[in-house]
Amino acid sequence: MPKRTTPAAPPGILAREPRATPLGPHARALGDAQRLELYYWMRLTRTLEERLVALYKQTKVVGGLFRSLGQEADAVGSAFALERRDILSPLIRNMGSMLVKGATPLEVIRQYMAKGDSPTRGRELNIHFGDLDRGFVGQISHLGDMVPVMAGVALSFKMRREPRVVLVYVGDGATSTGAFHEGLNFAAVQKVPLVCIVENNGYAYSTPNPRQFAGEWFKDKAAAYGIPGVQADGNDVLAVYDVTRAAVERARAGEGVTLVELVTYRRKGHAEHDNQSYVPPGELEWWAAHNDPLDRYVARLTSEFRVPAARLAEVDARVQREVDAATDEAERSPMPEGTDALVGVYADPPVVPAEWYREGVTKAVERHERPASWGTSGGE
Repeated sequence: MPKRTTPAAPPGILAREPRATPLGPHARALGDAQRLELYYWMRLTRTLEERLVALYKQTKVVGGLFRSLGQEADAVGSAFALERRDILSPLIRNMGSMLVKGATPLEVIRQYMAKGDSPTRGRELNIHFGDLDRGFVGQISHLGDMVPVMAGVALSFKMRREPRVVLVYVGDGATSTGAFHEGLNFAAVQKVPLVCIVENNGYAYSTPNPRQFAGEWFKDKAAAYGIPGVQADGNDVLAVYDVTRAAVERARAGEGVTLVELVTYRRKGHAEHDNQSYVPPGELEWWAAHNDPLDRYVARLTSEFRVPAARLAEVDARVQREVDAATDEAERSPMPEGTDALVGVYADPPVVPAEWYREGVTKAVERHERPASWGTSGGE
């Protein structure tokens, strides 16, 4: 085998030592409390994922584990740019966006552990769950399929004249799929309030970007759809917030779709089982040492915004307490009952005690009947 050489710094806008992006108008408008809140969400994302890694190594996580190590700023900064009424569709590395929109560490841990009281009652895993009231849709795929789905959601807002915006995340590899093209083209033609974020993290699973895309930047694809394409340093949370907020306001004003490319890096494999043998030597180390989003933001908070280190330590302690409490409670949660697999396939019937299933309730559900024993209250 040919000997691999240690690469230079990655190409593009982050080729030199990363520098803080000058504050744009939206980032300048943030107050001290909001800037500290951004730090809280980023720290919570990383700490929660580190706890999930520990649980995974203890074989307490069911299925795969997907990390966003090195990408926390793009998920948090973009979701922070939305309003409460807006809605987003996350990818497997966008747990931070779901936390910003109201998902809890307890829900996430229960979900990864396939507990019976997890959001999907143990039937789905990792962050495959949604809550329309809180503003996030459960993903069906990370291969571009959510673009047409969320284009439809955005169209419904436009038809109802609701001033709401939809945000959808895709990976760099997803931009080469038909679903991405069809969805984005439809959204552009219909001029719906959609923001499409392309997370350029260098790899489509194990395929380097140059081997699946011949262009220079993913933002350049926007011209084919007649929409703006913009780019930001995805490891600078304030830059992410600023560019996304501008796109959100443009969408809310009725000006249609924006394609936002966030240049970042995935410092873990596709999932925890992926050993990243395809990554050239030195590349992971370069990004960890020179371009960690949390390290960069801490440096900016303490220098440019004069946030005392003690204040950041308070946030760290709060996050640790919350993750510890969520872990303890999730560990006490029961595994799902086998009979629960029959519930909520198409719609939720009333919740009934497990022993009722042994008395014919299952057959009644199959025949769409309502057993008299349920009473009139729908009964718990």
